[in-house]
Amino acid sequence: MNEAAPIFEQLRSRLQQIAYRMLGSVADAEDIVQDAWLRWHGAAKHCIENEEAWLVTVTTRLSIDRLRAIKAQREQYSGIWLPEPLMTAFPATPEDIRERADDVSMAFLLLLEQLTPEARAAFLLHEVFDADYNQIASSLGKTQAACRQLVSRARKQLRNNQSRPTVSTKTQHHLLQTFAQVLERGDFAGIIALLADDAVLMGDGGGKMTSFPKPMLGGRRIAQLFLAASLRYKTALRIELATLNEQWALLRYIQGELESALMFEVEDEHIARIFVQRNPAKLIRIAAAYSRR
Repeated sequence: MNEAAPIFEQLRSRLQQIAYRMLGSVADAEDIVQDAWLRWHGAAKHCIENEEAWLVTVTTRLSIDRLRAIKAQREQYSGIWLPEPLMTAFPATPEDIRERADDVSMAFLLLLEQLTPEARAAFLLHEVFDADYNQIASSLGKTQAACRQLVSRARKQLRNNQSRPTVSTKTQHHLLQTFAQVLERGDFAGIIALLADDAVLMGDGGGKMTSFPKPMLGGRRIAQLFLAASLRYKTALRIELATLNEQWALLRYIQGELESALMFEVEDEHIARIFVQRNPAKLIRIAAAYSRR
């Protein structure tokens, strides 16, 4: 036990990252890692040649099983399902954020929902966590050839839909800072100027908060939605910059309570996609963390 705990703690962050990218849920990822710990604690350590490989395999297989179980639930989800935002360290400057946070962005996690659980695991292990095909085969209980095929098909499936930010992190920070200011002022012209004409907004209310059952299309329509909130709440509306999923994001407070977390895709210095998380169950950790700041 004394030797096992430090090994697990050293690998906990990696296991958490795998589980979160597999499931798109911080809560489920924490459950998976806790389950992995219980299995690690009960395992015969003298039979384990590579501790990291063993723990990655257990975490991956538990995540696959959990994803199979919850996929049916997500099909019955009220409205649009969005991943739970992941809190990440607040940087000293915009440049301190990784320039490539694509592998944990909201848009990328939504793309991964297209894949089968095993294809998602193979793709993530190879493309994000740099595992070789021998490791992936061991984790999935498949041949290396089968794993290569899974990754290849996943690449093709995602390639056509995967977009890339075309602005720097510094530019995105400045754009969202300006966006927060015009939202608080209720500046309609300012809001619409920052949105792409074909912008898309997706909201997750979890059946507990009002949201749209389908994506809202068009920069002008989205600007009108934000303007309505500004006019309704006036000085009770407060918006703050934050870092979620290793990218700049906005937190919207109404009368001092966190109402939503907004994440963005920016293209050509305009906001192209907005992901609005309003489900209270998916905001608990963020609300608690930022209330202590």
